[in-house]
Amino acid sequence: MDFTEIKELIELVSEKKLAEFEVEQGDFRLKIKRDAESSPVTTSSVTAAEKQVVEKVEKRATPAPVVVATKESKQPETKEPDNLHIVKTPIVGTFYRSPSPTSEPFVKKGDKIQVGKVLCIIEAMKLMNEIESDVSGEVVDIYVENASPVEYGQPLFGIRRG
Repeated sequence: MDFTEIKELIELVSEKKLAEFEVEQGDFRLKIKRDAESSPVTTSSVTAAEKQVVEKVEKRATPAPVVVATKESKQPETKEPDNLHIVKTPIVGTFYRSPSPTSEPFVKKGDKIQVGKVLCIIEAMKLMNEIESDVSGEVVDIYVENASPVEYGQPLFGIRRG
C-alpha cells in the first residue's frame, strides 16, 4: 500500500465521518479511528466509487513492506556498507532540503562535505532544526524526498567517508 492509497482512505474516512475503518493485507494492517466526538456513519452510506478505492487497496497482489513506527516499535536496522555513513534524523518532523522553497538545496548527490556542513532542515513544532554532518566525505544518497514527513532514526543521507 503506497502513500497515495493511504491518503485516499484517510480522506474517505474523513468525508464519510466514519468512526473507525480497518484494512488488512498480509502483514500490513491499517486502522483509522476518529475521536470520540465524531458521529459514526454506517457503511451503507459509502458510494460505489468509494468502495472501489477500498477494493483496489484490498486486491493488491503483493503488499509493499510497511513499517509503522510507534513508541514501542523500533526503526529497522540500517546496515551501513563499508565506508558509508548513514545520517539519521534525530527528531520527528518534516524534511526540507533547502532553507526556502526558492533556494538551492543545502547538498546534492556528489557534493564533497566537511563535518558541520548543514545537510537539511527538519521542521518540528514550527521550529526549523538544522541537521549537520558529523563526518567528512561525499554525499552518495539522499533517502528522503523534499517536504516529506520523517520519523526518529530514519535514514536521511548516505555519506561515503573520505
